[in-house]
Amino acid sequence: MTFTRNRGLVAALAFALTATAHVSASAQPTPGFNQKIPGKIMTPAKVESPFGALNFVDGVPTAETTQRLYDNLDYMRGVEVFLNFIPATSMEGLRLGAIERGASKSHQVLIMDQLLDSNPLFLTGNTDTVYCMIFLDLEADGPTVVEVPAGTGPGTVDDAFFRFVIDMGGPGPDAGKGGKYLILPPGYKGEVPKDKKDGGEYFVAQSTSYVNWVALRGFLVDGKPDAAAKMFKEGIKVYPLSKAANPPKMEFISGSKAVFNTVHANDFEFYEELDHVIQKEPIDFLDPELRGQLASIGIVKGKKFAPDARMKRLLTTAVAVGNGTARAISFRDRATRTAVYPNSRWQSLSAVTDYKWLDKEAEGSRNFDARTKFFYGYTVNTPAMMAKLIGRGSQYAISFADTAGEPFDGAKTYKVNVPANVPAKDFWSVVVYDPQTRSELQTSQPYPGLNSTRNKFIANADGSVDIYFGPKAPAGKEANWLATVPGKGWFSIFRLYGPLDAWYDKTWRLGEIAPVK
Repeated sequence: MTFTRNRGLVAALAFALTATAHVSASAQPTPGFNQKIPGKIMTPAKVESPFGALNFVDGVPTAETTQRLYDNLDYMRGVEVFLNFIPATSMEGLRLGAIERGASKSHQVLIMDQLLDSNPLFLTGNTDTVYCMIFLDLEADGPTVVEVPAGTGPGTVDDAFFRFVIDMGGPGPDAGKGGKYLILPPGYKGEVPKDKKDGGEYFVAQSTSYVNWVALRGFLVDGKPDAAAKMFKEGIKVYPLSKAANPPKMEFISGSKAVFNTVHANDFEFYEELDHVIQKEPIDFLDPELRGQLASIGIVKGKKFAPDARMKRLLTTAVAVGNGTARAISFRDRATRTAVYPNSRWQSLSAVTDYKWLDKEAEGSRNFDARTKFFYGYTVNTPAMMAKLIGRGSQYAISFADTAGEPFDGAKTYKVNVPANVPAKDFWSVVVYDPQTRSELQTSQPYPGLNSTRNKFIANADGSVDIYFGPKAPAGKEANWLATVPGKGWFSIFRLYGPLDAWYDKTWRLGEIAPVK
């Protein structure tokens, strides 16, 4: 009995000593410390990275590694600034393009009175409507009135960061009946006239920036732009509220058949364009988070943007990578939600259906890639482009690749079938674009688009229409042909103005663009 108890005691003591020895061994102090330090919080002496070896002395980066890390940090911030501020520079590009044509004041209107042909560089503009474009300067003019005539199609006002201010025309509060809009400058403290909905004279909107873009569209009549151009020239009025009794005389400058550029830079000049926007607009035009991104690369309101040779070199690389990233997002989008139909190459404008780029599938967080994709290729930001508006507004389908997923080759011939009874109250169209400029493809056809109100198509027996793309028109199909250029790529946008139910519920499906064997 005693022996048994002693043997048990010896075993217990042996186990305790073994356990103690194990704990002691596992808790041996880390060299240089009094205690065991978790490995996960330690920095090794050397770390391999995509931009070279990083060396540390007891956790402190060497001088060489420190410089390498700061170079990378400044480079990364340069890339992020490019991706996040495309909306601002895109608007600045449009403003500079208007000035290039001589429209530098709010009473000077740039009008595509003979439609937008492929000479001007303009992000995915259409060949189907009469554009009427006005830039407001609320800093110079104060509250500004814009009178739009009855019959105006989709129109929108966007601020200097391409944020939505108000719609006009068909989708606007005037519902296409015409009316007076009053745009207030940021921080305006003066007396505000009563809004139209409350019995006042104006549809009142508050802007967050001094620069605002008014983009209006007029529909073709009998396939011609004349009536819309006349409507705008006789009906558009823009003037400071303070000069309502004696407004300046309107000036209309044609942008048709003219050579000018409205696309932002994709090299170091991008940051200079952006700096001009920041110097022009009020400080609270952007929130501190965005201002902090800009400040990190030297763009600060009230200070000269003057990067040294090192910073300019890093930013030059950053803008090239940022531009490449935007092109990957635009032309080879990895977001499957952009597909208009299952197993289709037709994409929507965005993976999210919110004009603020807030993603319902990510708890309302902002979808940066969706925003980048939109503003790198398109203009005009309005809820009407995202919302389901039966018989009003517009809808879009974009194709960057053929049925095999290959980018379009300008030396080859392709075909798409447009089924009968296209669900568009107003009209539908197909336009081809250049992936380099994201503007209309410059070909033997000055207007690289086909429009259901302007063109007389050769229809199939079932009422559908085959549209051909290629360097030469297939025999007998000239009316249904859009020219492409050997050695150049292209992409296409299918538009519906006044989309109907069958577009939204997918009971009508557009064919795919496929090579002609």
